[in-house]
Amino acid sequence: MAAGIVQRLSRRSFSETLERLKSALKAKGITLFAEVDHSGEAEKVGLRMPPTKLLIFGNPKVGTPVMLASPSSAIDLPLKILIAEDGEGKVSVSFNRAEYLRERHDIPQELVPNLAAVEALAAAVSD
Repeated sequence: MAAGIVQRLSRRSFSETLERLKSALKAKGITLFAEVDHSGEAEKVGLRMPPTKLLIFGNPKVGTPVMLASPSSAIDLPLKILIAEDGEGKVSVSFNRAEYLRERHDIPQELVPNLAAVEALAAAVSD
C-alpha cells in the first residue's frame, strides 16, 4: 500500500459497505459531495473492473480552517474513502491517514482532529 494510505478489509459485501458509509455520513451530518463510480465508468467504455467507488465528503466548518492554515491541503480535501472489491470478492475500505495529510501539507497539529473523522468512519463501516 502506498505511503499514507490505510486499507481495512470489510467483513461486509461491497454494496453493504457502501450503504453503511453513506448512512454514517448522513447520521453525522457530513455532506457527501460526490460519488465517483470508477467501475461503472470503466464499464461504459467496455472495460471490466471489480466494483470500485470513491466517496468524497466533508464539513466546511471543519475543513475550511485546515485549508486556511495550509492552502495546499485543498488538493486532498474534502476527505475521501475508496471502497473496492478485488478479484476474489474481498472488499477494502481505504483512506489517507490524518497524520500523513498533516505531514504532507504541514497542517498545524491542533487541526489534525478535523481530519481524523475519516478513520472512525472507515472503522465503523468495515467492522
